[in-house]
Amino acid sequence: MKKKVTIKDLAKLSGFSVATVSRVINDNGRFSEETRKRVLDLIQQTGYQMNYSAKSLRMKKSFTIGVLVPDISNFFFGEVVQKIEEILFDKGYSTIICNTSRNNKKESAYLQMLEGKGVDGIIVISGAEDFSFEETDAEKNIPYVCIDREPKEKKNTIFISSNHYQGAFDATELLISAGCKSPLIVMHSRKSPSALGREDGFFDALKKNNITASRTHNKLELNIYHSDFKNQVIEYFDLHKEIDGIFAINDQIALELIFLLKRKGVQLPDDIKIIGFDNTPQGKYSVPSLTSIWQNSSEIACLAVKNLLACINNPNNSNVGKSFIVPVEKVIRDSTM
Repeated sequence: MKKKVTIKDLAKLSGFSVATVSRVINDNGRFSEETRKRVLDLIQQTGYQMNYSAKSLRMKKSFTIGVLVPDISNFFFGEVVQKIEEILFDKGYSTIICNTSRNNKKESAYLQMLEGKGVDGIIVISGAEDFSFEETDAEKNIPYVCIDREPKEKKNTIFISSNHYQGAFDATELLISAGCKSPLIVMHSRKSPSALGREDGFFDALKKNNITASRTHNKLELNIYHSDFKNQVIEYFDLHKEIDGIFAINDQIALELIFLLKRKGVQLPDDIKIIGFDNTPQGKYSVPSLTSIWQNSSEIACLAVKNLLACINNPNNSNVGKSFIVPVEKVIRDSTM
């Protein structure tokens, strides 16, 4: 039977003290990057396994984080969750991923479940309503951070978001610079903070460029999951032949529009130019290839984990109550050329 590797064995093999190896394993205290790499490499080589039950009892932590996500099939959400899980795993935490399906009752049930499992903290991703524990029976003292979802009690947590307003503003100006005189924003009927930010950015860009617009004439709200979605699109563009540019609130809508408009006989991008948001992989392969706005999911995930762990270790840390807005970038392809 193979002998179980202990922390003392790691110390002996690495040449560091037991205390130093322990600091690296627990990611707590001072040590160099070289020391960290040496210890982590030895852990991988030797198959060292930490006794998490003993560690949890000793430190009064579960080393588990809950993640609430409204739609795990959404490219951006899925990418952020994956990167959060990877970072937490490297820091010795397990992750419970809860897909709420944008259902308030399901979210409430998940919050109570996460409390029952004694999670150390929660990362809340997106949603149409401001986040709080008020509608649940869960305790309100669980540390949490919000991504793309405004917290009701901003002073108690940290808010992290892409710059949705600037992304939409830049996308709209790109359409205008490409010659569009009558741009349209196409969005979901449900309104999240990110969607509202993108809507404001679109209309402010039109105003800046002296394009007369209204939130009734230059906005189309769709439910792409509704059976009548395709007919709604065809009827709208039959009635509004002046539309020569589209800012779609996300790539999923943009790609659906490319498919439907081409089938209707619209020449893209000659008749209508189109830009999406999220830079999903499918956009590279559509015809025409889709111009989009890229969100820095790695930076968002890093900020979320870093700030949540800081809140867990020190509820009074200086970042509590702050907002972090992450820049976005244009990815220009054929659909706006």
